[in-house]
Amino acid sequence: MRILIRADSSSTIGTGHIMRDLVLAKRLQSQYPNAVIRFVVRPLDGNINHKISQEGYAIISLTSSHIKELQKVLKKYKPDMLVIDNYNIGYKEEKRLKRSHKNMKLYVLDDTYEKHYCDILLNHNISAEAKKYKKLTPKECKIKCGAKYTLLRDEFYKEKKKYYKKSGKRVLVAMGGADTAELNIKILKTLKRLSLKLHVDVLTTTANKNLKKLQSYTKNKKWIKVHVESNKVAKLMKKADLAIITPSVTLNEIHFMQVPYIAIQTAKNQKDVVKYLQKSHLRVLKKFSATKLLKVLKEGNYVH
Repeated sequence: MRILIRADSSSTIGTGHIMRDLVLAKRLQSQYPNAVIRFVVRPLDGNINHKISQEGYAIISLTSSHIKELQKVLKKYKPDMLVIDNYNIGYKEEKRLKRSHKNMKLYVLDDTYEKHYCDILLNHNISAEAKKYKKLTPKECKIKCGAKYTLLRDEFYKEKKKYYKKSGKRVLVAMGGADTAELNIKILKTLKRLSLKLHVDVLTTTANKNLKKLQSYTKNKKWIKVHVESNKVAKLMKKADLAIITPSVTLNEIHFMQVPYIAIQTAKNQKDVVKYLQKSHLRVLKKFSATKLLKVLKEGNYVH
């Protein structure tokens, strides 16, 4: 069994695609024990392709996002399955790929209810509804939607079973590995206005182009700890009394860990999840506002 996974990460795109695809790769490996899995990526600025290598998967580098280059890779490696987690590849490209490689299964990840030409479709957001894909995918397509299919690393299942005494003062800030909306420092400044003796953990990665600025801001602030590419994310979430996050992959993790959270929309592809949160009367801001965030923090009495 030969499997290729097409995804990218960068300071602009973020790190969520690669992180969830690493979980998917592990699941596919369990399903197909003899499978050879390779990642097809571009070496973009601020990428986390090293994470792929650390997990033991081979990398095939592309010089562009053009479908012709991907076709050459498929011709060379002849995969039995191609996983696509990339917004640059849509229905037309998928159909073209399937027709060129009829025996290849096409497994697509989607967040925004787009039209797809594939064999398997996965939307692992907690808000996802399978019925919305009926007219967007071929009749024979297997649709996997919702929390049941959420891609979670093993550490989350292990940490959820553990007990940590809550202090009532611990906040986790996770605005995406790249913090594309540049909100980390703004949120920290807002938390400082609460005049509480908080302990704040900030999750980020080397894909964050403002990492040095963040580290400089937090340097002499003992109440803040910046975690760069932490391998204890689940533990930090479990210990938190409140999480301030983006309605993305992180939301799925926080929801699973049952930690109170405030979600702040930072990208258009989060629109559907935001609507779901609003409908469920959960705390969400459609865009960052220090005043609104402060109001929600005070009203919710999450930390004290």
